[in-house]
Amino acid sequence: MISKVNELTTKPVPQLIRQIAIPASVGFFFNTMYNVVDTFFGGLISTQAIAALSLSFPVFFIIIALGSGIGTGVTALVSNSLGSNNQTQAKRFAAQSLSYAIIVSLFLTFFGVFVSAPLFRILGASGEYLELALSYINVIFYGTIFFVLNFTLNSILNSVGDTKSFRNFLIFGFFVNPFFNYWFMFGGFGLPAMGLPGIALATVVTQALGVAYLLPRVFKTKLFTWEFWREGVPQAGAFLELSRQGIPASLNMMTVAIGIFVITYFVSLFDQKAVAAYGIATRIEQLFLLPTIGFNVAALTLVGQNNGAKLFGRVKEVIKLCLKYSLWIMTGAAVLIFLFSIQLMSAFTNDQEVIKIGSDYLRIAAFITWAYPILFIITSVLQGLKRPAFAVWIGVFRQIVAPLVVFWLFINIFKLGIFGVWWGVFAIAWLSALISISYLGLTSKRIFRS
Repeated sequence: MISKVNELTTKPVPQLIRQIAIPASVGFFFNTMYNVVDTFFGGLISTQAIAALSLSFPVFFIIIALGSGIGTGVTALVSNSLGSNNQTQAKRFAAQSLSYAIIVSLFLTFFGVFVSAPLFRILGASGEYLELALSYINVIFYGTIFFVLNFTLNSILNSVGDTKSFRNFLIFGFFVNPFFNYWFMFGGFGLPAMGLPGIALATVVTQALGVAYLLPRVFKTKLFTWEFWREGVPQAGAFLELSRQGIPASLNMMTVAIGIFVITYFVSLFDQKAVAAYGIATRIEQLFLLPTIGFNVAALTLVGQNNGAKLFGRVKEVIKLCLKYSLWIMTGAAVLIFLFSIQLMSAFTNDQEVIKIGSDYLRIAAFITWAYPILFIITSVLQGLKRPAFAVWIGVFRQIVAPLVVFWLFINIFKLGIFGVWWGVFAIAWLSALISISYLGLTSKRIFRS
């Protein structure tokens, strides 16, 4: 496959965007539904089991953040190397990324098992509730290596434009996961009933199967040879570069977890129904955003390849078309969200007050839909241009600093009540998008002149 890599710097850009974005978006859809299935099976155990799953999410997100960050860094480095026709360097980064992922995984396993109990206690867990949450998250942490390896292997495939392999794994995982959930939860065929830890084990086993599927796919790209174990012996220079590209992306993901806590805190100042309404409404938002996620992957891969090849005209075309396509899609989403906000909320709850609060938010959120793809695509573009630090700064601003200031002002000074949070989300999203546009403009001028 490596001989075909130059197609990403020669084939028509619109065709390449569709080729990369559509499979990625389909895969993310099935990944989202995978989590819905786990929640369903948790409900078969008890309400406390669902609460334990919810409590575990911020801790679980540490694995997602680090794995995703490493993957983003690997795609940026490998795609730039391939774009500049430096296949030796591309193979080096690919092999080094695997050993890097293994080391990070081992560290994260020991760290996670050690700190999860104190973190859960901070979040208010104790007694049986704490034990249940720990029984789930410890199994997840023991399987960390499979999660991080999947992110890494997928990032290598993304760098050559292959988003179909990971899509196939996510679809497979969606269908096989319920079987493992049922088997491990309730026992059978020689296995005892595990309850909630069975759901965690099902996830780990599915991830392990993903590694078994994706690794041969990476070999087919020729970025791995059968000597890659020797090539993967840790090298300080490669590890430093992987860290420089991957850690900012990981930190950006970490700010998302903190941001969820911040906005939930302000919403909870009103009542539990407001929290429920916001939780439902954000799930609806995420479903409508799914079709645009593939453009983030396409932007990172194609910008990285064409930036490495110094084809700056194609880089500009990738940016323009990814933004154009995503904004057209989100225009349709905005209309649907605004017109059918009540019906969308009613699909998740019968509580009229919750429906009212959530539909009020969704009508405002309809006008935010364009801001999110602008922000996310530009962040991916900057990663492809090997400018990863921006993701951290805009994440800290958007998820932590701005919400603390804006929500407080809108609620306490302007007396907007719960609408202070809703309009605060609107203001912060659009301000962040405008900052991103401005930063990309300044950065691209400097890069394209060189």
